[in-house]
Amino acid sequence: MKLDRQTAFTGTKEVAAALQFPVAPLEAYLAEKVTGFAGPLTVRQFKGGQSNPTYLLETPQRRYVLRRKPPGKLLPSAHAVDREFRAISALYPQGFPVAEPVIYCDDPALIGTPFYVMGFADGRVFWEPDMPASNPAERAAVYDAMNTTLARLHSFDPAAIGLGSYGRGENYVARQVDRWSKQYRASETEKVDEMERLMEWLPNNLPPAGPVRVVHGDYRLDNMILAADAPRILAVLDWELSTLGDPLADFSYHLMQWDMPPSDSTAGASTLLGRDLAALGIPAREAYVDAYVARTGLDPRPYLPVYLAYNFFRITAIIQGIVGRVRDGTATSEFAPTRAQMVRPMAAKAWEFARAAGAK
Repeated sequence: MKLDRQTAFTGTKEVAAALQFPVAPLEAYLAEKVTGFAGPLTVRQFKGGQSNPTYLLETPQRRYVLRRKPPGKLLPSAHAVDREFRAISALYPQGFPVAEPVIYCDDPALIGTPFYVMGFADGRVFWEPDMPASNPAERAAVYDAMNTTLARLHSFDPAAIGLGSYGRGENYVARQVDRWSKQYRASETEKVDEMERLMEWLPNNLPPAGPVRVVHGDYRLDNMILAADAPRILAVLDWELSTLGDPLADFSYHLMQWDMPPSDSTAGASTLLGRDLAALGIPAREAYVDAYVARTGLDPRPYLPVYLAYNFFRITAIIQGIVGRVRDGTATSEFAPTRAQMVRPMAAKAWEFARAAGAK
């Protein structure tokens, strides 16, 4: 049975037992540190999200959102909520659509792990790239807004917005291949031939380095909140994988939705593959790329198969990390166990693009 992602991931639920924390110390801390905060505080967990547990904080005056590291054994450098907070704190003053940063706390004693609090963006999340409850005009406008917003992110001079030291930047794709190869190995549960081949082929076949820009790392429709009454992006979410790097690697990750392997299982990988895009009002991938090139002057087209091979490799490693967290008992989503079914199709798609780029 295919998962209805819109129903499954929309809204909140009671906090899962493994992710509960004492509310009273948090309420006292926020009352002391945050201007205008006043209890009583109630806490619920958002249904969506795989990596960092995310909670809705409600008070009589205002709603907030808390993101924390998950408890338990974690992969090195993963779940970087401090980096998320730094990114939105730099981008919010630029008028870039992110939630308002409120406070970061690195003291694990308070709720068990470091966390940050941001403002609640009250709008809509579309969990499927074909936006089933929408219409062609709105879909076209939303896709144009996504393209415009990512192009704007990639136009910032990192140093000019206080993110000059946010990452190494240079040789981004090479370092990402190395990082995700190691993360994949750390959470590996079975041998996948395509991943073995990709880990050998990719380091020797990378595209030339692009300019260093802020990259989101996980830019897709279900990581943003749209206004309730307009095709306007209120907030881009989930900056956990953001850093300084190659904007074309970031953009081509966003392009994966056009080629994502479909799944009939509850793993439910969202895809535009096989859909009548013209009827839906969604641009073809080629037209979407052309719009980004026109806005930025950055052109992934000569190396797009390599970029897509890299990105499908990377997402396979990320999914394997979720499978590893299931093995280790630290997964935060009830749907995490189904992710294992996606590893092989994603790896096969990565190798398909590698072959299109000349791999043997």
